[in-house]
Amino acid sequence: MIAAPERRAPPMLEATGVRKSFGHHEVLRGIDLVVERGQVACVIGPSGSGKSTFLRCINHLEKLSAGRILVDGELVGYRDGGDGRLHEMGTAELARQRREIGMVFQRFNLFPHLDVVGNVIQGPVVVRKEPKGQAVARAHELLKVVGLADKARAYPAQLSGGQQQRVAIARALALDPKVMLFDEPTSALDPELVGEVLAVMRRVAESGMTMVIVTHELNFAREIGDFNVFMDEGLIAESGRRGFFDNCTNPRTQQFMAAVL
Repeated sequence: MIAAPERRAPPMLEATGVRKSFGHHEVLRGIDLVVERGQVACVIGPSGSGKSTFLRCINHLEKLSAGRILVDGELVGYRDGGDGRLHEMGTAELARQRREIGMVFQRFNLFPHLDVVGNVIQGPVVVRKEPKGQAVARAHELLKVVGLADKARAYPAQLSGGQQQRVAIARALALDPKVMLFDEPTSALDPELVGEVLAVMRRVAESGMTMVIVTHELNFAREIGDFNVFMDEGLIAESGRRGFFDNCTNPRTQQFMAAVL
């Protein structure tokens, strides 16, 4: 008897024909991107090229004007209504999806009235309805991962910017997401604090987490990116796997690299 061929898992992230307009201004003009499971994809490009908008579309913080995005094979933000049309998900359905898509922003957005542990357990306790004791134990594990085990009872105002961003990473990981999105996570930090956040991101990548990182830290992207994307004027101008930074051929990509590296 011939065994059936093993079914291949879908990519962790698949974007097809993604467009986004704000009024008459089209910010994304047809983005196609596939990120496989466990890959780290770094998205680079000049300011205003649509990088952050694309990231926000992945978890439906911005509604698409056209196209579709799938995470782990599931359409994000919409469902098939059975009438040949896509219908936007309700609040509860969308909240369920967003639990699977962790996101770390430029600003840390920590709750100032909660200590570090209190910030990390918010998602598991409030969103996932986990027992508090279980969530607290997991929070302490994650604080070790991000190098803040000794800051569990500190409040955000008592932490540096780099420490606050590391708490934000732990908070996102606490929901056990399928993919992590990072929107220029070091851009609001003083230069001497950037390294500590990048070190944590390296550890997260080494754990096998699928990651999409919008960053201006090109040397970091060169080091960590399994797949790299250069965006310009709402389009992917060029992309490639490791070695991309040394082998890019698009004149606009080369011009950007020469100016930044």
